[in-house]
Amino acid sequence: MGTAGEEIVRLESVTKTYAGKKALEEVTLRCPKNAFTAIVGPPGAGKTTLLRCAAGLDRPTSGWVAVEGADLTTMDEAALDVLRRERISYVFSSRNLLPALTVAENLTLPLRLAKRSAAPGRVVELVRRAGLSDHLDSMPADLCRSRQQMVAVTRAMISGPAVIFADDPARGLDPRGAGEVLELLASYVHEGRGNVVMASHDPMAAAYADRAVLLKDGRVVRELTLAEDKAVMERAVHLAVWEARDPF
Repeated sequence: MGTAGEEIVRLESVTKTYAGKKALEEVTLRCPKNAFTAIVGPPGAGKTTLLRCAAGLDRPTSGWVAVEGADLTTMDEAALDVLRRERISYVFSSRNLLPALTVAENLTLPLRLAKRSAAPGRVVELVRRAGLSDHLDSMPADLCRSRQQMVAVTRAMISGPAVIFADDPARGLDPRGAGEVLELLASYVHEGRGNVVMASHDPMAAAYADRAVLLKDGRVVRELTLAEDKAVMERAVHLAVWEARDPF
């Protein structure tokens, strides 16, 4: 896990308003380098909004966001496109695979768009570890949900981004499939390849992270540095989320 002062993502006094309603309110957050950070909280807490602002997909109403020290809030759209293409990957809970492309074509699409090539053997190794070697010629619709999400996560890794933002990547998956997806994301950090910032309402998913940031009503209310034991992690996040829920 990163040391103090080493930040991959920073949000400073970020507020985001939709139709007059604040989804985020004065959020200040630092995500350290070499870490898997989970953004957790009850439904409607602002997790996805925070993730989208941090990744440069949405602009905050006020405040500022930086990735690798670059201020996203002052960039024009062309500069943001370059940053997102070269240094950021985003995994959607809906997978966002192109149905007319094969698995292999979906996996390499970011490289083709950026006119780049992966390091020798990198694609082969990632495909093998994700259990996709026998599915490269398949169409996304031929795969189960967990395999589709493994394609989406592997695609996010292939270009070697500095940070992967993942929006509830295990949602709707069975426990085994969810564990495989989360282990793959965690491996990206723990092997020193990059960083992961994930939004999730699920304490089990957050248990794979190094730290958890709890949101409630668009505000950061607590930060947890998680233990090595996943059962301890899951319990700590579960209690924190439960305490943040509105009383009956």
